[in-house]
Amino acid sequence: MSTTPTPTPTPVPDWEQVRETLQNIRTEIGRVIVGQDEIVEELLTCLLCNGHTLLVGVPGLAKTLLINTLGRILGLSFHRIQFTPDLMPTDILGSEILQTHTDGLRREFEFVHGPVFANLILADEINRTPPKTQSALLEAMQEKQVTVAGKTLELPSPFIVFATRNPIEQEGTYPLPEAQLDRFLYSLNIRYPSREQEKQIVKQTLGGQNAKVDALLKPGELEALQAAAAAAPLPDQVLDMIINLVHATRPGSETADDYVKHYVAWGAGPRASQNLARAARALALLRGKSTATAEELHAVAGPVLRHRIVPNYNAVGEGVDVEAIIATLLKRLD
Repeated sequence: MSTTPTPTPTPVPDWEQVRETLQNIRTEIGRVIVGQDEIVEELLTCLLCNGHTLLVGVPGLAKTLLINTLGRILGLSFHRIQFTPDLMPTDILGSEILQTHTDGLRREFEFVHGPVFANLILADEINRTPPKTQSALLEAMQEKQVTVAGKTLELPSPFIVFATRNPIEQEGTYPLPEAQLDRFLYSLNIRYPSREQEKQIVKQTLGGQNAKVDALLKPGELEALQAAAAAAPLPDQVLDMIINLVHATRPGSETADDYVKHYVAWGAGPRASQNLARAARALALLRGKSTATAEELHAVAGPVLRHRIVPNYNAVGEGVDVEAIIATLLKRLD
């Protein structure tokens, strides 16, 4: 007589240890990155969710330094890819090269890994390369694998893409398709530092060298933190608020009001609801809270929704941008 095996209970995370580790990571980042506390918190939220991030900001705001610093602190491999109009998919994924065998008699194809084979990828100015090359990242971002010459290769775990976009120069650029934008958990706007922060930046770099940081995590420890974030509870009240918010962004929804119908062409899809739930729990953990609240939902709503809501011609003509639409929806949510 067969019996159903007893499932192995999921281990309960040591929440105090998790919070202490996250606080140590934030402190270590602060040794190199001046200001940008909100951006650091948002990037760490994405890391806990194992999600990709789109960084929108002008050059010179330490985007590369920030991602590189995260990689060193977390003990992860880091590659930077500069996207240019002549970049080809094989320049990212890798390709097979005909090599001569050591005996000098045989020749065989050998796959040479591209820069996408790393834990953290900085896709610099991703909108400067044609759609053919942009799409090479789609499978990598969604499936955590790449297919080259008919072979499917797994990418390192964790695998997270941080893509940058310059909001000023649009000549010779290729807007990201909606399908690829939806793969990003967050879209973050990086702004100029304050006067005092910029003064501290200059003083800190007068010596010509940046502060050194230590690797705080061992291999596998980031995955443990991500598992802890996934195990964090989400109250039914917050879940209902998430569903109400996302449905309110859709002009064709029963819950959409006249404001949305007048200003929104397309609203957010189900992936937005999933990402709001993931991000709210991760942010609560990062802030040392036992569970997510409406405060965390308000904090993550902008980064999750701003690249998933498409304003219509009424909004463009009247100067109503996506930030104003999200702010209005959050006020009405309360």
